[in-house]
Amino acid sequence: MKTLILEETKLKRRTLIGYGALAAAGLSEPAFTASYPDRPIKIVQGYAAGGNADSIARVVGTDMSLALGQSIVVEAQTGAGGNIAAASVARSKPDGYTLLLAMGGHSVAGAIYNKLQYKTVDDFEMISTITYFPFLLVVNAESKYKSLADILNDAKNKPQSVGYGTAGVGTGHHLAGELLGKLAHVEFLHVPYRGDAASITALLGNELPFIITPPTAALANIKSGKLKAIAVTSPQRWAGLPDVPTVAEQGVTGYDARSWAGLMAPAGTPQAIISRLNEEVRKSLQRASVKSQLEDMGGEVRASSPEEMKSMVSSQLQRWTQLVADSNIPKQ
Repeated sequence: MKTLILEETKLKRRTLIGYGALAAAGLSEPAFTASYPDRPIKIVQGYAAGGNADSIARVVGTDMSLALGQSIVVEAQTGAGGNIAAASVARSKPDGYTLLLAMGGHSVAGAIYNKLQYKTVDDFEMISTITYFPFLLVVNAESKYKSLADILNDAKNKPQSVGYGTAGVGTGHHLAGELLGKLAHVEFLHVPYRGDAASITALLGNELPFIITPPTAALANIKSGKLKAIAVTSPQRWAGLPDVPTVAEQGVTGYDARSWAGLMAPAGTPQAIISRLNEEVRKSLQRASVKSQLEDMGGEVRASSPEEMKSMVSSQLQRWTQLVADSNIPKQ
């Protein structure tokens, strides 16, 4: 009962803070939300410009801006696997004008970092998921590894000798590799880079055996014949490369490591604004032009209610937290 009272107190305090900001501006919530939006909206994303997160934010933001009647600006605040961007949005005014394009690494960060400047779930209002997408296990076209079995056999014979590159510590890519090692009973050497482009450059230079990366990052080099995808991390094969088998198909039963993208707002943002944004995301994702662009990036387009997204993020946080504990992955 004491815990329940404390949680209710926190919720009331957070709500009052939001209302206090409105009162300071001389607005009631109904008047404030009725005029929303009356100026440009900013979507903050935490990864390199031109990357997967940036592209998703721009596709959806551009379409939503037409319906909302205000421009939507996408801003990259890179670093720490998206944590800098998340912290920035968590500290922003809860007025609907600063949003976060969060990726699967948002849940991973809550599991792997000892100290974050925000709470993964409680410091945000969920708006809607946008897309889910797999990762690819990719090797150099000239690699001796022709299949996932080749990699696993080497890793079993020489623990920590087979390295895999990712976009950084605490990313979805990172824990996709850790999950593979756990389920396949092998020990890989994680080699973090500053973004997908850097890991791909390293692979092209034969600096490491394989990388884990989103389809969009590697597809051009795969199609040109410089790189080769040997596995996809989702339960089903990816439509963009239908001949590439899943990890599970290649003997690692139960393996599933997908990422996601979705929109969040700072905690305390009025529910009327959250509902309006959720409605516009849903409409946007139903438009053929938007849906096709997101699918071309390798994603499965799927909107959600705010409650469904909160449940998903919480579930992901629990899953990765358990994996970090079970695998003795050092906290950052």
